[in-house]
Amino acid sequence: MRIYKNPKKETWKELCQRPEFELEFLESAINNILTRVKNSGDRALIQLTEQFDQVKVSQIEVSQQELVTAENQLSSELKKAINIAASNIEKFHAAQRRELVTIETMPGVMCWRKGVGIEKVGIYIPGGTAPLFSTVLMLGIPAKLAGCKQVVLCSPPGKDGLIQPVILFAAKLVGATRVFKVGGAQAIAALAYGTESIPAVNKIFGPGNQYVTKAKQLVNLQGTAIDIPAGPSEVLVVADQYADPAFVVADLLSQAEHGCDSQVVLVTQDESMIEKIQEEITTQIARLPRKEVAQQALAHSLVILLSTEEEVAEFVNEYAPEHLILNTRNCDSMSEKIYNAGSVFLGPYSPESAGDYASGTNHTLPTNGFAKSYGGVSLESFLKYITFQKITEQGIKELGPIVEIMAAAEQLDGHKESISVRLRTIK
Repeated sequence: MRIYKNPKKETWKELCQRPEFELEFLESAINNILTRVKNSGDRALIQLTEQFDQVKVSQIEVSQQELVTAENQLSSELKKAINIAASNIEKFHAAQRRELVTIETMPGVMCWRKGVGIEKVGIYIPGGTAPLFSTVLMLGIPAKLAGCKQVVLCSPPGKDGLIQPVILFAAKLVGATRVFKVGGAQAIAALAYGTESIPAVNKIFGPGNQYVTKAKQLVNLQGTAIDIPAGPSEVLVVADQYADPAFVVADLLSQAEHGCDSQVVLVTQDESMIEKIQEEITTQIARLPRKEVAQQALAHSLVILLSTEEEVAEFVNEYAPEHLILNTRNCDSMSEKIYNAGSVFLGPYSPESAGDYASGTNHTLPTNGFAKSYGGVSLESFLKYITFQKITEQGIKELGPIVEIMAAAEQLDGHKESISVRLRTIK
């Protein structure tokens, strides 16, 4: 990890830059994939799957038999854990429902707003080096609660041509309508444009690497809605002198193991913590099965030493982390100073991994500084709000003249007449 002691504020913006790879040809490469899928449909998906995943897939849709077989392959212990996590996630998201409230803005003028589930949503689940079945729960459960009619899930196949059984079990549990063996940017293209097999959707959800993220951004420009810019994972840990170095390092490594393009950051006011962390990393990373991935992520990760709590909070807000862990004794009061973060974890016993899996909050969060303008996925992400109004005769008598005056001032006589024609019928 790169260490910066009391860096000047004018350098903070540069320090907050996330690692970027292969950007020179990234957009052109993704545009090529999008065009191929748009023009050739399933044939392009099969070719691209062979090219990128090194597996030939003749049937891209997962069959009901595959879903049943997948469930039988899992241990009862894992299925029980997934069901408990699903229950917690459902409780948290169900509580986000808004009560329908009708407002009478003036006598006889009633207005209200109703949340309606987005009809067709697509869920992308990374497979790659880690089968993120937890993301199926995070996206499928609120989609079900919102009442989305079609939930189409795409995930890359393994070398055996199959999606990981645990992903299929979670997909069945949350009621995914259809599941397809397609990954990467080509899956995003299929969900955006539709193919012979995969229906086009109205909104695409799900995290991924820079290729998936760029594909989502590009189809968004073409009219398909997306959840949030969710790219490589990241965590920022604030640790004081009372923090257990073993806890801090475990939290850093839990994100570093996601991928070589992940970033982890430690911010502290305690200089002695830096040496303790370095020693603990050496100890813990040796035990990590994915240590090579974690080591690559750590190579472009940061340790920031600052002098005051005010500076710490200011740096956190400038970085705007996806995950923020406040492992400090004053975590509650310090959290009040934070306004840019995807999800915040307070105290020594709130590891980010709890939110990743089972506490109930959603782990699909904005990365790369987008927490300055986006929140994480919620029930409302799967809803669109429609406004309604109903005006009585009394209401049009009171409101009508106001509209007539305003419409005339804008020189929109047709608008004015739509009121006047009604008022003339009322005695």
